[in-house]
Amino acid sequence: MKPNHSLRAVGFTLLALCAALFLLPFAIQVATSFKTDPDAAAHPLSLLPDPLSLAAYRRLFGLDGGDSVPFLRWLGNSTVVTLVVTAGRVLFDSMAGYALARLQFRGRGVLVALVIGVMAVPGVVLLIPRFLVLNTLGIFDTYAGMVLPLIADAAGVFIMKQFFASIPREVEEAARIDGAGIVRTFWSVILPMARPALITLTILSFQGSWNEFTHFLVSTQSPEYETLTTGLARFVSGGLGNGTQYPLKLTAALLSTIPVAVLFFCFQRYFVRGANSDSVKE
Repeated sequence: MKPNHSLRAVGFTLLALCAALFLLPFAIQVATSFKTDPDAAAHPLSLLPDPLSLAAYRRLFGLDGGDSVPFLRWLGNSTVVTLVVTAGRVLFDSMAGYALARLQFRGRGVLVALVIGVMAVPGVVLLIPRFLVLNTLGIFDTYAGMVLPLIADAAGVFIMKQFFASIPREVEEAARIDGAGIVRTFWSVILPMARPALITLTILSFQGSWNEFTHFLVSTQSPEYETLTTGLARFVSGGLGNGTQYPLKLTAALLSTIPVAVLFFCFQRYFVRGANSDSVKE
């Protein structure tokens, strides 16, 4: 028993060290957000701000009366785009996934193959064609150009298709016997059973659109359409002032990670559970 306990203690110690190693950059980021510029430059790895300062937070939210960073505009743009894209993906991906999983029509196999093929194409390959399409349609540098290309994605369609394919057909047959059509069966019977898959899709869609960078880089050019990712990229590259400004940059990056972290921790049990349904009743 003692050797087993010793091995277990060593294993837990190694896991704790690995966890601390991964958490250290985040702890440094939090600590630096409360530092002054000279303190951050002199002691970049210190976890104890000396002195403790809220100057970075005050400047981000325009409370210092000086040259503020347009953080609230970035946050507003990211919030609007992310909510619209997430809602669109949950709606359209679930509808397309159900159609590919259950409806029988000519070309269904080809569409499934195309969905899988699109998942294999690197997104960076499509940047120039995407820019040309947006420019041709006249929606470049608009909210429509930011949202429409992201409103549905192949990975979400595939996730929902695989989940719907796992649901017993007896459920739909029982609904049809009760007089429900395809649309009523989907909305009232099948979709409520897909809550684990829908929550997984919501988390992935929210995280993906919130952290999206390359698409917004090629679909916008005006400062008024900057999101957190493009705004922070310009900020880090020195586009908003001189000097390192480590506290300000890391504070902005820290605040931008909070929504995704909160969403994941609130719904992580659904995210890791997988698409298992226990809603089949006699």
